[in-house]
Formats: sequence, structure tokens, C-alpha cells
Amino acid sequence: MKMTKVVKPHEVERDWILIDAEGKTFGRILTEAATYLRGKHKPSFTPNVDCGDYVVIINAKKAVFSGNKLDDKEYFRHSGYFGSTKSNKLSDMLENHTEKLYRLAVRGMLPKTKLGRQMLKKLKVYEGPEHPHTAQLNKGK
Repeated sequence: MKMTKVVKPHEVERDWILIDAEGKTFGRILTEAATYLRGKHKPSFTPNVDCGDYVVIINAKKAVFSGNKLDDKEYFRHSGYFGSTKSNKLSDMLENHTEKLYRLAVRGMLPKTKLGRQMLKKLKVYEGPEHPHTAQLNKGK
């Protein structure tokens, strides 16, 4: 009988994965990134261990949105005080806070625990094609 191997945190081997967002649908990019961050693409996936890879997303501003999402979709934030709800449109978030937009969206797909916060730290988002992780990407592949 074959037994499933449980991976320990010090046994995890991490790779660097590059995702080019140009011409791809926004949600598809995010689900792909969340899968890699969580480590579900590996045969040694263990739910209680951070066994995911580092993910670098380039050309983040060139993602494609379907429908009227750029004008209609809003992101809300609240400070905790009465009447302090503020909102930003998706188009404004994409223009001014691209990295924050991607982090918010991917965060919703990860576990809401310390483990999920640890996974989210491995996400790197860049608006253009240049990024400082070329050495890690070449070493990983």
C-alpha cells in the first residue's frame, strides 16, 4: 500500500514563476497566481504548510477586463468610524494602485489565516515588463 507523503516546511522547494498579464483576462491571471502561491499545482501539496512558489506578474496594467467592470466595479474601504466609507472605481485602482488591486483580489482566494498572509508575501506585481527578479527566474528554470 502506498502512503501519501506529508511535506515538512523545511523540505519545500520553491520556484519562481513569471506570469505575463498582457492580453490575459484579469480573473484568469489571479486564479493562476493563487494556485501557484498556494502550491496546489505540486503533487506534494499539504494544506497546512506553505508549499507554494514565488509568483512575479509583469505588465499588470495591460490585463483585459470583460463587460463594463472598469466603470461599474467599486472597491470599498472603511476606517471603523461612522460615515467613513470610501470607494474607488476599478479603473482608478488599475491606474494608480495596480499592485494593491492585484493583492486585494488574490488575497480573497487564499486562506484567511497566518498561512494565507505568508503566501501573499510571495506575490510580486509590476506594472511594466521590467522586474528585479531575473536572477531568481533564471536559476529556478
